[in-house]
Amino acid sequence: MDITLHTASLPHTDPDASLAFYRDLLGFEVRSDVGHGTMRWIVVGPAGRPGTALLLAPPGADPGITEDERRTIAEMMAKGTYGWIMLATPDLDSTFEKLRAGGAEIVQEPTEQPYGIRDCAFRDPAGNMIRFQELR
Repeated sequence: MDITLHTASLPHTDPDASLAFYRDLLGFEVRSDVGHGTMRWIVVGPAGRPGTALLLAPPGADPGITEDERRTIAEMMAKGTYGWIMLATPDLDSTFEKLRAGGAEIVQEPTEQPYGIRDCAFRDPAGNMIRFQELR
């Protein structure tokens, strides 16, 4: 089998704040932006990598989700325990400093982990954990 991860998904609570984070701060390009108000589905991805995308979607929009489940999702997002993604960069220190200077919420400064990875972490405007690993 030849399988590639094409699109990952994270929830958003404020599409404009998410665009400011992913487009303006991380430099991702916007590939589509469908819907209006808070009910927008936005696909972003790293420039020059059309095969890799991130779908920013309204949480709990699926009609099969109950109101109790929507409340649970909202509570988990508020705590930062609902969505997360790991990204990679060849220059972790520069990436960290750019995000810090851009006002991103820092969760962990660059750290050498005991399992051999150097990484750092931020939260996006919806509370999603964004971990950056250094490529070596």
